[in-house]
Amino acid sequence: MKINLPQLSEKKSRVSVEKMGAFIASIQKENGEIPWSIGGKTDPWDHIESAMGLCVGGFYQEAQSAYRWLIGTQLSDGSWWSETLDGKIINSTREANFSSYVAVGLFHYYLITKDLNFLEEMWPVISGGIRYAIKLQSPQGEIYWAKNKDGKVDKMALLTGSSSVYMSIKCALAIAKLLGKKRPSWYKAKASLGDAIRFRPDLFNMIKSRYSMDWYYPVLCGAISGEEAKRRIDKSWEKFIIPDWGVRCVSDRPWITMAETAELVMTLAAIEDYTRARAVFSWLSDKRFSDDSYWMGVTYPDGIIWPEEKTGWTAAAVILAWDALNEITPAGRIFNHKFWDTWKL
Repeated sequence: MKINLPQLSEKKSRVSVEKMGAFIASIQKENGEIPWSIGGKTDPWDHIESAMGLCVGGFYQEAQSAYRWLIGTQLSDGSWWSETLDGKIINSTREANFSSYVAVGLFHYYLITKDLNFLEEMWPVISGGIRYAIKLQSPQGEIYWAKNKDGKVDKMALLTGSSSVYMSIKCALAIAKLLGKKRPSWYKAKASLGDAIRFRPDLFNMIKSRYSMDWYYPVLCGAISGEEAKRRIDKSWEKFIIPDWGVRCVSDRPWITMAETAELVMTLAAIEDYTRARAVFSWLSDKRFSDDSYWMGVTYPDGIIWPEEKTGWTAAAVILAWDALNEITPAGRIFNHKFWDTWKL
């Protein structure tokens, strides 16, 4: 689909979190599973992202159902299959960041609902997912990205994936603190992983440095903070940013993606760079279908929407960015670095 974009860098836009929550709920299956789109595949990370969007939209029962779906699908080692379609395994890899991200989703749920009982119910799932990820940590601190179906470890570390695990461990430690559980080994794993992210870029697969997520995820997760975080964002700004359009998924490709653009907004809000965060968010204003669901991506400069799939996790990313900017829920600050300072983890 070819489109022409107006210049909207100064435009203020609003997001109806209720409408976007309802859109995500329309994709959710009766068993709680949230595939990418109607009839699409499911992966655990994006399922959790969608559940977070449901929660911001006020769909608490639907969010609970999504998290309970994870109970029944978690494998004995704490992981999940990377991709399923209608209950059938289509990718039998078991990824570290997929296993651990449930902690982020459930801490986000708690910040909004204050439902400690649900955290208690979900604690075995959280604990199992974190243990799986930490078992994939190398002696140098980075997290190997996955095991295959036979249990063999792929000793490749991805910076984005390890950053996601870092955020997950933080949230798991916060939940443990709320529930009065001691996990000293998790603190040690977090410290070692943080050092690897900050000081040992050579430990991670550099091919992925073309991807914008490798740029901002170490800041979004809080492993890199303060002035160093600001320098990191400034250093690669022009490499990934197309003004009025958004964030390139890959620096040398012409594809602008709405989820990455929204995540950069969250990253900027995390370091309280609200001026640029609001400007970048405004670029999402016209990146929607007629039903107000957001495009996955658009090519630059020809303006071709691709693919035309309507994904719940893209809507969720935009909802989370809107919450980070406006703090419409108590979870709006979940990525904010100063918020985490108060937890003293």
